[in-house]
Order: sequence, then structure tokens, then C-alpha cells
Amino acid sequence: MEYLKVSSKSSPASVAGAIAGMVKDGVPVNIQSVGAGAVNQAIKAVAIARGFLIPTGVDISCAPTFADININGESRTAIRIAVYVHRLVPQSSHDSESDGVQELMY
Repeated sequence: MEYLKVSSKSSPASVAGAIAGMVKDGVPVNIQSVGAGAVNQAIKAVAIARGFLIPTGVDISCAPTFADININGESRTAIRIAVYVHRLVPQSSHDSESDGVQELMY
């Protein structure tokens, strides 16, 4: 499995663009980060990508897991983030008892 590797020096906006592009192309998105700073940048990127995608009718969510990896012969713990894609479908107005506000279901 391929991972989008994010470091503490990664630009969240650039990573978000990569995530959004992969989602639009139908490519599975999996992110790998080692260290608190890297995980912070990765989560910010997911939040920014979500903002890019929602206006196009697509939402994303994510699930983190731990992974033991080897870097230069040294064992490290990584956080891997799987990104899940949800297509937004407008709910018809007769299906809800709202006051004219159309909600999105996914």
C-alpha cells in the first residue's frame, strides 16, 4: 500500500491539494506521519482538503491507526490515517420536516 508521507515541515495546503486531487481521481488516500508535528500537519491537511471537496459534493473522514515502521534501522511508531470518501446527496424537501433548509445526507 502506498502512503502519502507527511512531515512536520510539510505544507498543509500542499498536502490538502494532493489529498483532494487523489480523491477526485478515485485513488485511495492513506497518509503516514511520524511525530507529533507531522501528525498535526497531516490532520490540518485533511481538514483543508475537506473544505476543498465539500463544495464539489464530496465529503471525507479519516481513521487513524498505529504502525511500527523501520527508519534507518531504527524502529519507530507511525500514525497512519486512512481517508474515507462520502458522496453528498441532497435530501428532497418532502423527506424532512425542516423550515426550508435543505440538508445534505451522506
